[in-house]
Amino acid sequence: MREDKSATLRSDAQRNRERILEVALAELTRAADAPLSAIAKKAGVGQGTFYRNFPNREALVLEVYRYEMQQVADAAAQLLQTRAPDQALREWMDRLARYAMAKAGLADALRQATSKYGGLARLGHGPVTQAVTLLLNANEEAGTIRPGLTPDDFVLAIAGLWQIDPHSDWQPRATRLLDLVMDGLRAGASGAGGPPTDESETDGSQADGPGGGRN
Repeated sequence: MREDKSATLRSDAQRNRERILEVALAELTRAADAPLSAIAKKAGVGQGTFYRNFPNREALVLEVYRYEMQQVADAAAQLLQTRAPDQALREWMDRLARYAMAKAGLADALRQATSKYGGLARLGHGPVTQAVTLLLNANEEAGTIRPGLTPDDFVLAIAGLWQIDPHSDWQPRATRLLDLVMDGLRAGASGAGGPPTDESETDGSQADGPGGGRN
């Protein structure tokens, strides 16, 4: 019974922490100087719980950054469990775009929270690089993208995301950009796991083949 109670307490603490991070992302994106007390109130936790998790603004802002980056990274494996590799990659790119826009909104909060820019540049990038590697490998094995692509190639290809104004109607522009990137990744693919040929085209090619010519 004592172990069950301890597990419940740990689960509640984790939910509280995640709720704080979700609310903090929304509030800090809107206003870099959002009061910590307001974030705690909207998250539905007391001041004691809040400050046990995040003793100061810097700790909160940096953890929001890391948390969102990890969520993006974890999504890669989750998508590959339920989607074809190329579909998983394309949906993950949309998830990355949403993160990029949220991160841009957090820029002011990050600057106010710390001056350790070198550290910020590296925070969380390892998990995302691993996610990109996982997705590229799955697609190369399926024959849905050209062989030999590296995470660096991918990052360079999507660099245009960071040129989009996060305060504009960014979604149509990001979608168009990522569709173009996906077309580029597919160029030169072996086709082993590519999309099925259109049925009408298949029928037509068979009809025109030996013994199947049309009148």
